[in-house]
Amino acid sequence: MSTQEQDKVYQEKLTPLQYRVAREGGTEQPFTGLYWNTKDDGSYDCICCGETLFVSDDKYDSRSGWPSFTKPAPGANLTELRDESHGMVRTEVRCGSCDAHLGHVFPDGPGPEGLRYCINSASLDLNQTS
Repeated sequence: MSTQEQDKVYQEKLTPLQYRVAREGGTEQPFTGLYWNTKDDGSYDCICCGETLFVSDDKYDSRSGWPSFTKPAPGANLTELRDESHGMVRTEVRCGSCDAHLGHVFPDGPGPEGLRYCINSASLDLNQTS
């Protein structure tokens, strides 16, 4: 499937906000996303391909306004890229399966790794467990 055909599939599948964030590298406004304050149990999957990326056991309130996780789900396929946009150097996080933009990872989180995966709700789909 060509890139143009893939884009058309994503445009039909995703909302305009999801497409802007996941496919065009945008960012949702803080404290507005569906999952920033969610405490439900389950896995947080890629909105584009369904890959499990994070789990609720690793989610915490970073007070940033975006869902934050201390680490990826076991076996999660993530890609990290150097991001020099907006006058700063950050580490962008993408889905390793479909290249969807997820958010960024910062070295200021709790836990043994000290990481904060700051992820856009628009890039995620919560698969709740009962």
